[in-house]
Amino acid sequence: MAVQMQVAHSATVHGVGVIGAGPYYCAQDSVFAAMYGCMTPGFWGRLPATATLKSATESFAASGSIDATSNLGSARVWLFSGTKDTTVKPAVVAAAAAYFGQYVPQTSIAMERSIPAGHAMITADAGSACGITAPPYINDCDFDAAGALLKFLRAATQPPSSASQGKLIAFDQREFAGGDAYAISMDDAGYVYVPQACERERCRIHVAFHGCEQGAETIGDLFARTAGYNRWADTNRLVVLYPQAIARYGWGGFGWNATFVFNPKGCWDWWGYTGPDYATRNGAQIRAVQAMIDRLARSRSANP
Repeated sequence: MAVQMQVAHSATVHGVGVIGAGPYYCAQDSVFAAMYGCMTPGFWGRLPATATLKSATESFAASGSIDATSNLGSARVWLFSGTKDTTVKPAVVAAAAAYFGQYVPQTSIAMERSIPAGHAMITADAGSACGITAPPYINDCDFDAAGALLKFLRAATQPPSSASQGKLIAFDQREFAGGDAYAISMDDAGYVYVPQACERERCRIHVAFHGCEQGAETIGDLFARTAGYNRWADTNRLVVLYPQAIARYGWGGFGWNATFVFNPKGCWDWWGYTGPDYATRNGAQIRAVQAMIDRLARSRSANP
């Protein structure tokens, strides 16, 4: 999802951290391709060619459904692949690096692939044993992935605070999702972390997307509290937005508002369960998250 936000809104999103994930538009509207070619490529599915994904990207840009790809030239990209990650194989993360390499200078791309980590959010001191892949998918690897990616993206230059000092605030996501977050597999509530300095001064925004089975309906606010971003936010004037997705198992809602969404693990949409525009600015979830960003970016006097 972070990759999709970077590509779709490259005029305003200036860097992306990719933790155990693949290139833009990898699944190409197919859940089968997502499960196999874009996670564990092999007999059942192959990674799409980088040139194929670039062609699709350029087509989206030509139609105006994503920002001009020329904006990507100034982006910075940090990638992570754990050596014990069998959920998303290293080749998939390498494919993400190759995809961005078509647009981004190599000096603006970094990939960490030496940590014996499973498929998880990797932290310096919170979560489960480093090499496992199991709920809540937050692993203590004595490595601060949040800090490493923020420093590379130049969003963090000062050392982190010793403990988070700001406010983790729950907010209503429904108004940003056309009044019905459930319809697009998003939770009614999301979180935003606001450092003390950002209550008085303008700050930059970092969006932290949780992984599958990591939404608040499953693990509460654990990801927002322990993924590692907040202490860096305190000292680097960053507001951290934690939007929330939910699991859906098919038909839901009532009457004319009933919708069919099959997303049993509460993943963000990177294969098309919310519709064919999912990877573009017109995607329902991307529109909702961008609306949250726009609200945060408004001047204080303009906010209700």
